[in-house]
Amino acid sequence: MDRFDSLHTFVAVVEAGSFSAAAVRLDRAKSAVSRQLAALEAHLGVQLLNRTTRRLSLTEAGREFHERAQRILADLEEAELSVAAEQSALRGRLRLAAPLSFGVQHLAPALAEFLAQHPELVLDLDLDDRRINLVEEGFDLALRIGDLADSSLVARPLAPIRMQLCASPDYLRRHGTPRTPEDLAFHAGLVYGNVPEAQQWRFLDAAGKVHSVKVPARLRANNGDVLLRAALDGLGVVVSPTFIAHRALAAGELVPLLPDYRAPGTTAYAVYPSRRHLPQRVRVLIEFLAQRFGDMPYWDQA
Repeated sequence: MDRFDSLHTFVAVVEAGSFSAAAVRLDRAKSAVSRQLAALEAHLGVQLLNRTTRRLSLTEAGREFHERAQRILADLEEAELSVAAEQSALRGRLRLAAPLSFGVQHLAPALAEFLAQHPELVLDLDLDDRRINLVEEGFDLALRIGDLADSSLVARPLAPIRMQLCASPDYLRRHGTPRTPEDLAFHAGLVYGNVPEAQQWRFLDAAGKVHSVKVPARLRANNGDVLLRAALDGLGVVVSPTFIAHRALAAGELVPLLPDYRAPGTTAYAVYPSRRHLPQRVRVLIEFLAQRFGDMPYWDQA
């Protein structure tokens, strides 16, 4: 049994989610992939995958083995790159996950520039606001905005994210302008649903005191662009990241509110599994994004 090839096949099956999809990715027969996985499990003496008619899932032993297999393959790839004659050229496939709005508005043009610089690189981009599992789903890198709960991941700060409470002039004409955070209890909230306590909005005054208010939800959505559109249409007030709302604010289509208070900001991170040797293509992309967005992104300039 070719142990490295077995590891490669096992990781491909986990990433693809099925033997059929892995066989297509590996350009092999499905039966060959299935036999190789069965031989690997027999060699190890453990079951790595739970097999049902609908889906595959990792066993507890399989999850641990998958993470170690990824590290081994990454180390092997790094060793090969280090002695390759053209090691400066990035090649291979890189899987990246990112939030939808940030990905469409800001990441997409950055990645177009990056791919133009590295023509031998293939990029798989998954745009979704859900919190993906990098290891189980086979991603090399993810961009995340907000708190990072998984301590097993390595996080590189990329850019500060400022939040702004705002509403359309039309909404304010019809419903009045809130003067304090407590006034928001009587306004229609446009609420981002992918966070805990989504309707509990917090603001800091000049002295650093926290003001917390529960806002009635007129609309709850898991995407910031949807909430922005609702705010532009006069449906309510929204706390929006300025990377989404900056154009509407600059054009006067949305009005910033509560000038004596601020909504706590957050950070955009590049997040990747902890590895002793990070693949060169991942490392180069992280450095590119850190330089591209920098400490003060264009969307957050005063």
